[in-house]
Amino acid sequence: MLVDSHCHLDYEVFAEDFADILARAKDNGVGLFQTISTKVTEFHKLKKLIETYPNIYASIGIHPHEVDEHPEVSVEDLFEYTKHPKVIGIGETGLDLYYEHSKIEKQQDYFLRHIEVSHLSGLPLIIHTRDADPLTIEILKEAKKKFDFTGLIHCFSSESLEFAKSCLDLGLYISISGIVTFKKALALQEVVKQVPLDRLLVETDSPYLAPDPYRGKRNEPAFVKKVAEKISDLKNVSFQEVSDQTTENFFKLFNKVQRI
Repeated sequence: MLVDSHCHLDYEVFAEDFADILARAKDNGVGLFQTISTKVTEFHKLKKLIETYPNIYASIGIHPHEVDEHPEVSVEDLFEYTKHPKVIGIGETGLDLYYEHSKIEKQQDYFLRHIEVSHLSGLPLIIHTRDADPLTIEILKEAKKKFDFTGLIHCFSSESLEFAKSCLDLGLYISISGIVTFKKALALQEVVKQVPLDRLLVETDSPYLAPDPYRGKRNEPAFVKKVAEKISDLKNVSFQEVSDQTTENFFKLFNKVQRI
């Protein structure tokens, strides 16, 4: 079984053919999904999904793009959501200096709030970082002095092996998306070769970032199989080994999930 560890199933783009999307995922061996929170104000959409479908879980958090415009959410507010039995992760949170839809100071403030909630709840962080590798590591290292937390770098796209090693040294996992299948993603592919298989997860980030040969189309959870196949090629191990190990890694990290 494969797990799509990061997707956005509450998005309107999936509404019309949701049953077909789940059926195609099943046909491709994808049996478990984590749909990711980007706004606390829209958690009701995720809540409906996770309470309807046994194999869909959710996170709780505010995407760095959203923090400027989002109503104020305290550490205590976020922590309350973690009491739901199917909320299994904190985020996505982090830093995005590429778009800077929100002020960097506000992004850092909310990143630290999410880290504290991860510490209090024991749930792993789901970290978004774009054009912010050094600052992300700096914040995480400082936070480790005060808080006990774990987590992952979602949609890892850095070309820096040093950044990957720094993440691993902090106890984080690395989640790989369809970007790894892109023809020009040679540097990322070299990094993936060096990351131990027992620290990797797979994801789609759907509806974004469809892998080859679907690039440019709407992404969906079934396509996570293409990510696992590419990792299998890069590491010269069987697809079954990649599938088994990344799924085991998911259950180890997101240990609130009931194994199926």
